[in-house]
Amino acid sequence: MTSRFHIKKDGVKPAVSSPRDWYRLDLSAIVYPTLQRRDFSSVYRLSVLLKEDIRPEVLQQAVDIALKRFPTYKVCIHKGLFWRYLEPNNRPGPFVRPDIHNPCMPMHFKSGGRYLLRVYYYGKRISLECHHCLGDGTGGMCVLQTITAVYLRLLGAEISNGYFVLDVNEAPDPEELEDAYMRYANALYCPPRPAEKTYRVRGTKEPFHTFNIIDGIMSVKEVAAVAARYNATITEYLNSVLLYALLNKQNMDFHLKLYPVRIAMPVNLRRFFPSKTLRNFITMVYPSIDPRLGNYTFEEIVAQVHNYMRYYINEKFLRGDITTNAATTRNPFIRVVPLFLKDIVVRTFYRKVQDKNSSAGLTNMGAMKVPEDMKPYIDRFDIYMGQPFSSRTNCAIISFDDTLTINFASCIMEADVERHFFRKLVEDGIHVKIESNRTFDDE
Repeated sequence: MTSRFHIKKDGVKPAVSSPRDWYRLDLSAIVYPTLQRRDFSSVYRLSVLLKEDIRPEVLQQAVDIALKRFPTYKVCIHKGLFWRYLEPNNRPGPFVRPDIHNPCMPMHFKSGGRYLLRVYYYGKRISLECHHCLGDGTGGMCVLQTITAVYLRLLGAEISNGYFVLDVNEAPDPEELEDAYMRYANALYCPPRPAEKTYRVRGTKEPFHTFNIIDGIMSVKEVAAVAARYNATITEYLNSVLLYALLNKQNMDFHLKLYPVRIAMPVNLRRFFPSKTLRNFITMVYPSIDPRLGNYTFEEIVAQVHNYMRYYINEKFLRGDITTNAATTRNPFIRVVPLFLKDIVVRTFYRKVQDKNSSAGLTNMGAMKVPEDMKPYIDRFDIYMGQPFSSRTNCAIISFDDTLTINFASCIMEADVERHFFRKLVEDGIHVKIESNRTFDDE
């Protein structure tokens, strides 16, 4: 089929970013490089599905133009004596590549031109993979949507700026580059963190690096209607379904005793603390169910999640959590501890305590907004939290118009949690279309 687009040679001018020698890692980003292993990187993926096949040579032009607008993403990472830092990267790249079967591969700091992001294409899809030390999903979505807007403009479309599409002809706002955590970490009390051991999904580890993806595609209106029946929001309802699936999985497993089931859910702090930062600005909350207290009906799970969200997701509790996070980096003794000792302590704490604090991860980026003149070119968005640090599954949710996608990602062969999850949605009357990069012999 002949495309209706024609490449536009002079419709987009690259931005000139403010010169800067280096950038500190933000409060969240400090942890991610510490957890780096040969077989693990903190990498997430964002994708947009367009209405026509991608033209890779034009997409490369769009990446080259758009990335100059994001100086904290056009960087490489370096080690100092006490801390890591980001330095502007003027090497050629990142280069657009055909997509691969197993996404979110480990991202080694000295390969790929030392860039901490990748851009892939497949059919009508553009995918951005980003190391979490650069920023969270909000920052990554700004990069992806701006690249997509420039790509469409190069093909002759008239695309406005707005929402996640930034003006590539403007210099970055200094607030986009800030570590916003430190601006708001000013509570007078540092609340403690939950540290009890939780249920962990048992499964057969896949060979390196096999990344299993299961996508559920459904109607936003249908999910909202079902959530309303339970007097819950979409996020509360889907958290409850995942807790329900994990409880069922634990009951299926051989166990000598039961453990609490807990979800690690990132909260976008920009909703509560004004900031334009494109770097990490999230914190974690942990909705949970303790089956040791008795059997829970699904209605009881929804009620508990609903009340948990109301109690914990507010400006006061979140400010306290930020302050707790910032306390260690502000400690004058810790600041002068050599980096290799910090790495040992953080890695040990994460493996022994933090990683055991949740049974699964769930993030909801909510409803994606784009400029009105960009809508006709877009079919849907996808988000993947990336490879889990240990044996478990991660769930990511995003919607566009009336299309809601739920993307599961894991590195184990069994898909019991995902099966329980989608079966519950179907039982509640939601029509689900399943896509996956794997095959299921028994279904």
